[in-house]
Amino acid sequence: MTAVSRPEHLALQAHDDENCNHSGNPCLNDLIEARLSRRSMFKASLGSAGTAVLASFGLAACGGGDDDAVAAPLPSAPTDVKLGFSPVAKTLADKVTIAAGYTATPIYALGDPLTAATPAYKNDGTDTDFDNRAGDHHDGMEYFGLNAAGTGRDANGSERGLLVMNHEALSDQFLHAAGVTPNPRPAGEADKEIPAHGISIVEVRNTGGKFAYQQASSFNRRITPLTPMVLSGAVRGNALVKTKYSAAGTDCRGTINNCGTGYTPWGTYLSGEENWAGYFTRSATDNAARDAKSVASLNRYGRAQGAASRHGWETAGTADKYARWNISQTAGAADGSADYRNELYTFGYMVEVDPYDKNVALRKRTTLGRFNHESGVFGKVEAGKPLAVYMGDDAQGEYIYKFVSSSNWSSADASPANRNTTGDKYLDSGKLYVAKLNADGSGQWIELALSNPAIAAYAAYKFADNGDIAMNSRLAADAVGATRMDRPEWCAVNPGNGEIYYTLTNNSSRKVEPASATQMAVDPSNPRAYTDSFGGAAAGSPGNINGHILRMREAGDQPGASAFTWDVYLFGAQSDADLAKVNLSSLTGDQDFSSPDGLWFSPKTGLLFIQTDDGAYTDVSNCMMLIGKPGKVGDGTTPTLTYTKADGSQLTVQTRLGAKPTADTLKRFLVGPMDCEITGCTETPDGKTVFINIQHPGERITKATISDPSKFTSHWPGNAGYGAGGATARPRSATIVITKNDGGLIGS
Repeated sequence: MTAVSRPEHLALQAHDDENCNHSGNPCLNDLIEARLSRRSMFKASLGSAGTAVLASFGLAACGGGDDDAVAAPLPSAPTDVKLGFSPVAKTLADKVTIAAGYTATPIYALGDPLTAATPAYKNDGTDTDFDNRAGDHHDGMEYFGLNAAGTGRDANGSERGLLVMNHEALSDQFLHAAGVTPNPRPAGEADKEIPAHGISIVEVRNTGGKFAYQQASSFNRRITPLTPMVLSGAVRGNALVKTKYSAAGTDCRGTINNCGTGYTPWGTYLSGEENWAGYFTRSATDNAARDAKSVASLNRYGRAQGAASRHGWETAGTADKYARWNISQTAGAADGSADYRNELYTFGYMVEVDPYDKNVALRKRTTLGRFNHESGVFGKVEAGKPLAVYMGDDAQGEYIYKFVSSSNWSSADASPANRNTTGDKYLDSGKLYVAKLNADGSGQWIELALSNPAIAAYAAYKFADNGDIAMNSRLAADAVGATRMDRPEWCAVNPGNGEIYYTLTNNSSRKVEPASATQMAVDPSNPRAYTDSFGGAAAGSPGNINGHILRMREAGDQPGASAFTWDVYLFGAQSDADLAKVNLSSLTGDQDFSSPDGLWFSPKTGLLFIQTDDGAYTDVSNCMMLIGKPGKVGDGTTPTLTYTKADGSQLTVQTRLGAKPTADTLKRFLVGPMDCEITGCTETPDGKTVFINIQHPGERITKATISDPSKFTSHWPGNAGYGAGGATARPRSATIVITKNDGGLIGS
């Protein structure tokens, strides 16, 4: 999620484009070539394999596998809304450019005060007290309605509500008057940077037709990396989470690098911890103090010995709040309760927050697995059926996951007396699955449990229990041969038919002929490897530079299904790219995009909002948001891509492509200011107000140039009249509110 300008994109690949998957799990092409020729495989796909695909689509009364019962009818699409706006042209302007007939206004930015006593943000690097201010890098977000009196929940409240949002990371140079001081870090700088991460809860209200945030609301609060939390679910009390802070392994402290979100059916917020590992350091000799199993786990999650921390907070002093960022094993209790060797295991989860009650303990829902979490989105909710939560692991070559609850959904829990214990009921007990995608458009969900022989016998890591599996989900997924994907980021569920969409942002390690274990061969679900003059790990290096959006449908349309079908909804590309190998979706200049990231369906209209975090097309346009109509799995074709290997032989890859978009089904709706990422999307229940986040505008700045505003690449939102600084302001991440000038539905 973080890097957008090309320099930032390249410099931050160590965490945003992290590749710790050296499992060598076979790509689909490897499996195909090991069994039968491509010609016979395709012939079979029209016969027996084709029959399997049709069965797994879950046509009425077909059943099979976990779905012997006839599937319940799918909900109808919410509204047949037409894309009524004119497309926005690509632009490099330092402003928010939105479709004609719409208004976009900043309402909540980095540093904005959240209490009546907190002074206004000066935006000159001297501000403090970030425990009571908006954090940095606004990211995923959800809207929770309030009643007219502002005293409690109203799920349908569109005039007054709570925005709950993640603060992923930092444009740290702008937080300090003279930029960042190198290690050892001053405590005063660390004490600003640490609480600028986490989560905001802020009340917003429509007064006189305009939304504004309410500085003095009693609901306002910050959740930071120092906020006490509870470990809930499979990991609670496990030996691997015993720390100096919680010798019992039941509690932990804070959340960090929060990215995507989820809205639970009972009205709470889920926040995904994404690139958390990079905040910690290990000594260069730490392996000698640990057993081989611990080393294998740390390496798999990107913390090899000698790894440096991203911000150096461990150098800011001896206080416990700094020491915890060093996870080197030291002398002391053998169980880890005397140091922070196990601190890393307390991060990497989905965090559940009750926005309405600040006295409720925050819970890390560990049974949902531990990895670089993006969003956690619920599938179709049906009384008497289990709940499914879909998740992605945002790193090169990582996996797509699903959690299925042990408890079946009760409609009485939609408005429970206790939202916290409702989360315990549905999220602490269940099964965690990983996806394996097949060449014929089918796929399987493989359970990650000790009962799976492949996990029990895995030589690379000996799992002790299911809590160990939850903490080391990546290793368990390696063991069962899951499909390595091109950075699975946000996911979203179509409210009309229950299909699941995943953004696969990009992957510079996707190759026609992999040269190492960290590289992956092209396969049907990740079929492209091509050069781009601007993007990639290095200019001209082949890879999946522009990313794509995968689409899945559960067998029988059931959340607990063990099988699914898939295709690619859209391939990102510039409009003039090769139609046979790159621009497979035939995108026009009004639709082309690169590096899809944020993804969200409007519950009101059923329209799909696509947001980008790009480092490959930003010579042509700032990051953007498009709106599309979703279609359905299987509505397109099966094109074949042909590659020439170094020895002159041909490699062909057949993929599954959704229906190509038209001018009526996909349009660019908005372009952001310079160097930003567009991320986070939510709406009021009436569908007439949408909120999105503009993250890290103008991030290309150094300590050497921080004193010269003329060197800033962006001055937004100050140049839009918001906050201090005006046309020479330091840029700030901010939330904008979007309305249609005629008061209609957004996108119509």
